[in-house]
Formats: sequence, structure tokens, C-alpha cells
Amino acid sequence: MKESKLIEMKNKIDAQSRIMQHLLNELSNIRDLAIGTLETLKLIPGYDDAIEKIKKDITEKSSKTKKTESLEKISN
Repeated sequence: MKESKLIEMKNKIDAQSRIMQHLLNELSNIRDLAIGTLETLKLIPGYDDAIEKIKKDITEKSSKTKKTESLEKISN
């Protein structure tokens, strides 16, 4: 390979490395933001009641979905 082609490939790899490092930094910042937001939400009055309601709703939806899927299998 020509030296110029090798230099071009090296530059591209270096650029991709910088991009990946930037993405990793951004991901870390987003993670910190998400954790901070969750911890803040936990301090809001009624948080525990809201979580229990969400769990109950998910359980109900899940059981409805399972019933629907089993009925679909029977009818097919």
C-alpha cells in the first residue's frame, strides 16, 4: 500500500476513536442525569404510591395480554 493511503486510514481510525470517546462521555453524562432525576423523583411525596400503582397496572396489562394470546392460540 502507498504511504498516503496508510496515513489516510490512520487519520480515519483516529477520528473514529475520538468520536467513540465523545459518545462514551455523553453516555456517562446521560447516565448521571438519569440517576439524579430518579433520586429527585424518589423525594417527591407520593412516589411510593405511584410506583405501586404502576406495578399494579403493569401486572394487570400483562395478565390481559397473556389471556389474549392464549385465546388467539386456541382460535387458530
